Amino acid sequence: MTKVSAKRVVDVVIPAKDESGTIGALVRELVGLEFVNRVLVVNDGSSDDTELRAKENGALVINHPYPKGNGAAIKTGIQNAEADWIVTMDADGQHRPCDIEKLLSLGLEGGYDMVVGARSRSGQASYHRHLANGVYNYLATKITEQKVQDLTSGFRLVAREKALEFLELLPNKFSYPTTLTMAFFRSGYSVGYCAVSVERRTGQSHIHPLKDGIRFLLIIFKVATLYSPLKVFFPISIGFSLTGLSYAFYTLVEMGRFTNMSALLLTTGVIIFLIGLISEQVTSLIYITLRRNRE
Repeated sequence: MTKVSAKRVVDVVIPAKDESGTIGALVRELVGLEFVNRVLVVNDGSSDDTELRAKENGALVINHPYPKGNGAAIKTGIQNAEADWIVTMDADGQHRPCDIEKLLSLGLEGGYDMVVGARSRSGQASYHRHLANGVYNYLATKITEQKVQDLTSGFRLVAREKALEFLELLPNKFSYPTTLTMAFFRSGYSVGYCAVSVERRTGQSHIHPLKDGIRFLLIIFKVATLYSPLKVFFPISIGFSLTGLSYAFYTLVEMGRFTNMSALLLTTGVIIFLIGLISEQVTSLIYITLRRNRE
């Protein structure tokens, strides 16, 4: 551990909804760490005594009057943090406080702006979740041309000033880690990964299979649009255009005419390319606006 990281340079932000069974022990362990400045528990409209358990063990509790979502709780925590570095982690006992030291050491010594706690296969909630995360990681790696080891991990260290730049981009639900990671890559900030152990969660998950499937599709779309939309739209455009050209050549040779289907495929290819080009400009303007707002 470096001398710098031995100081109280980290605020820990924990979104919590009905986590009274685990939050007390977690907060108690966190406040005992020498490099932790404050533990901020954002009580997201809990119906149990999560607030009481967090407070009596030394956390600063910020209450949402009703459940707003995991991402909304993270945004509240970031806004109320004071330290130079923020660690986000779950309240259900999955993440180990002792691993924060590894994240912090890598962030300070490696010069990273964000360090993500990367989970192994055994650390995934289920095989289906592991498979979905594998798709996310692969797609994000292809788009950013950087090795993405865990796109959706909620256990991460991030420089507070840089996280504040993208607060308006973050959704109120569970996909905030994806959004934050892609925003950091898009802005040229350094993102590192640190292998961490993940325990089996305590209590009932707030994620459901049907909603998870919809979330899968939304995250795929978000990964594409938050970094470089043209990288996704252009290959699709080429696919339609080549199919149209191939079909046009076939019909000209076999039938001696240019068909409506060929025209439709070629037109679709051009339209998709133009949509990607416009999306690319819109994405650039969004990041420019966010940066200017912070300045």
